[in-house]
Amino acid sequence: MWMPPGQNQSWVSEFILLGFSNDPTSNKILFVAFLLLYLSSVLGNGLIVTLICLDRHLHTPMYFFLCILSLLDMSYVTTTMQMLVHLLARSQTISFAGCWLQMYVFSALGLTECIFFVVMAYDRYVAICYPLHYVVILTRGLCTRLAAGTWACGFFFSLIHTYFTMRLPYCGPNVVNHYFCEGPSVRSLACMDTHLIAMVDLVISVFMVVAPLSLILASYIRIAQAILKIQSMQGRCKVFSTCASHLTVVTLFYAPATYIYMRPNSSYSPEQDKQISLFYNVFTALLNPVVYSLRNKDVKEAFLNVMGQARVAR
Repeated sequence: MWMPPGQNQSWVSEFILLGFSNDPTSNKILFVAFLLLYLSSVLGNGLIVTLICLDRHLHTPMYFFLCILSLLDMSYVTTTMQMLVHLLARSQTISFAGCWLQMYVFSALGLTECIFFVVMAYDRYVAICYPLHYVVILTRGLCTRLAAGTWACGFFFSLIHTYFTMRLPYCGPNVVNHYFCEGPSVRSLACMDTHLIAMVDLVISVFMVVAPLSLILASYIRIAQAILKIQSMQGRCKVFSTCASHLTVVTLFYAPATYIYMRPNSSYSPEQDKQISLFYNVFTALLNPVVYSLRNKDVKEAFLNVMGQARVAR
């Protein structure tokens, strides 16, 4: 809960986000680069959502989950795009309440995506280990409940993380060495010892990162066992190819996120954190459509079908 300045020693009313550079020329170049990355990410993920909604052949559990992932990625990358304004504007300030909101939404979407990768791994597990019961097990109702459950968990645990971080007393300085209000960067400005809050974050990270990774690993152990039972090498490669994209996306997301949120406070490095956060915030959302969907034969066919129908309509 946000406390106005003067209550609970929260004297800072706004924060200053340093971003990447103070040089106007460099900022203009970064603005163009980040704008192109953002638009490419939104267009790529938006295309996936549109194709899945329009093509009935893609109305399966796997593509339902891909659609949710694309919506998550679009929302996730949008939460930090105030940096585009800061790159051109003289003022780089964000209000205390604005920082609270950005931290909450960013963390909520990130935690939701962490759990959602488990759901996607479960989808691959059922598809490969129980192919004849795939549609029976993963009904529309179950898929909807799994998706809703991941969003609920993500937003709930983000509330705990954000509440404890923003309840700390901030009496100055108010300069955040980051391009958005990320928990560890803001928490380093608190006017009191933050080890207890860091421990709370660590517990949340273990529950939301280590536990999902363990479940994903368990799923792929069972999947590997099922693949090894296939006699032909061609059949093994074909089945494994359906999992390769998921494994790639999980690695791209979890590796930097784990480093940021599970390393000790003593190894905190603002400049390095900005680069790593940029990777799992912006580049992962940009690469997901390419790695996971646009290289997919079904998605390509859906794209051609939609384009063909559009031409006929003309």
